[in-house]
Amino acid sequence: MKKENKVKNSIDISKTWWKEGVLYQIYPQSFKDSDGDGFGDFKGVIEKLDYLESLGITMVWMNPFFESPMVDNGYDVSDYRVIQPRYGSMEDFQNMLDGMHKRGIKLVLDVVVNHSSNEHDWFKQSRSSRDNPYREYYHWWPAEKGEPPFRHSLFDPEGAWTYDEQTNAYYLHYFAAAQPDLNWENSKVRYEVYDIMKFWAEKGVDGFRMDAFQYASKDTIFPEWPKGHEEEYDKWYGMNPPLHGYLNEMYNEVISKYDIFAVAEGAGTTLQDAHDIVDADRNELQMAYHFDYVGSDQLKLTDFKAIFTKWDTSFAEEGWLSIFLSNHDNSRLVNRFGNSSPEYRTVSAQMLNTFMLSMRGTPYTYFGDELGMTNIDMPSIEEYVDVSALGDYKRAVKEGKDLGEFMKNLNFYSRENSRTPMQWNDSKNAGFTTTTPWKKVNPDYKDINVAKQEKDPTSVLNHFRKMVKLRNENKVLVYGKYELLDKNNEDIYAYTRVLDGKKMLVLLNFTDHDSSITSPQIQQLAEIQINNYNSLAINNHTITLKPYQAVIVSLN
Repeated sequence: MKKENKVKNSIDISKTWWKEGVLYQIYPQSFKDSDGDGFGDFKGVIEKLDYLESLGITMVWMNPFFESPMVDNGYDVSDYRVIQPRYGSMEDFQNMLDGMHKRGIKLVLDVVVNHSSNEHDWFKQSRSSRDNPYREYYHWWPAEKGEPPFRHSLFDPEGAWTYDEQTNAYYLHYFAAAQPDLNWENSKVRYEVYDIMKFWAEKGVDGFRMDAFQYASKDTIFPEWPKGHEEEYDKWYGMNPPLHGYLNEMYNEVISKYDIFAVAEGAGTTLQDAHDIVDADRNELQMAYHFDYVGSDQLKLTDFKAIFTKWDTSFAEEGWLSIFLSNHDNSRLVNRFGNSSPEYRTVSAQMLNTFMLSMRGTPYTYFGDELGMTNIDMPSIEEYVDVSALGDYKRAVKEGKDLGEFMKNLNFYSRENSRTPMQWNDSKNAGFTTTTPWKKVNPDYKDINVAKQEKDPTSVLNHFRKMVKLRNENKVLVYGKYELLDKNNEDIYAYTRVLDGKKMLVLLNFTDHDSSITSPQIQQLAEIQINNYNSLAINNHTITLKPYQAVIVSLN
């Protein structure tokens, strides 16, 4: 696939398809089961391609579907060129990809190469003996040197080193013990990865999401690092300087040869870290995916606005951002940033989708958020299967934490919330499967489902479609200059988008009560483009928004 020519616009940002697109994330085993085994699969996605097209989205990012023992639901890969059988065959994959392309939808592959599964042949070879050619594909610490320096594990309360009796050594895993970290300092490992990426690019994949990639490069001397800095994980474990050389090498070997883009999960701890990864002249990755606002559901709106404004200002003329509020690693959008009560769920979900689709950057929508799907109540640890949740629980027990408080927080924030099956209709199991689903369906599916919302012009789903259409037809919402208005307003997030003489005003009430904003911009109101209510209260220079009202207006 030949790379397209790029042109410059008035704010000196190069234009290309992956900036102008709207991305929809599919967690494949929860999307649609076609064969009655309780797991979503490729044929299930194929059944719903017309639905995806109807949303107006132009890209799909799909979580891993490679061969895997599924310790971490596919983020532990045992063969990068083989499909996990529960999802189907390579022929099914190609049919799905062709069906997407036929509808103008690109596919972004989730590449998990900070680590592999401990069942990958590379690791089996690596652990077989100290002089095996694959030994240096992973990080090993000989036991005769004593215990290795402490490294925190995100999933394992015992830490990131696990003893392996077979060769009397410890191996490193920043995640679960079943996910040994690959040794990116070994050029053979890097070129194995580049070959894998080329394998999928040749099949027609259009982009790569690099899982946990900021951690790929390690200081192999493994100096002593202090305990007690788990909250500074990115600072201590990410962005080792050689990473930039590896990314540039990846760009030259793979990305530059195809019309594709790559985005890393995480962008370091500073704005400069992010720019060093994605600025065009760096020839590394193309899009920053950062986490500054992942916990911002606990922040005041003024702080929330400050975070987004800071990043937009920094990337106004160089680099490119993703815009997201939820994914497979977080609980549901409407619970965290909106209001999941029956009274306000619809309007608050509409408001949040309006926000994501009107900001500068590529919007990432997680499946089900176009319906306003909600968290599921799971108060008992026995209901959890996620390796992260179970690891956190073991750590809480080990540290003597208040388990009642821990379970309350886990129930709200656990990523189990985002992995419940897609709610297609009000039939048994929400139309996801004809058998027992791998994860129970949220009991609210009879009220929140695609079939019901299709019939309602005021639904979250149909508002999402209108908003995507507005963005797709107005490049001002893609490339336009962003300017924050009334930054100290604690209820309303207001901003303008301006490009080539075209101007739009975005007004978002983040509260459950009427709130007002006063601005000279209001005298320039022209045509209402989006409104999740039937009216808009205007009095001179003041607009009063109803609870969670979202309005986009063209300005003269």
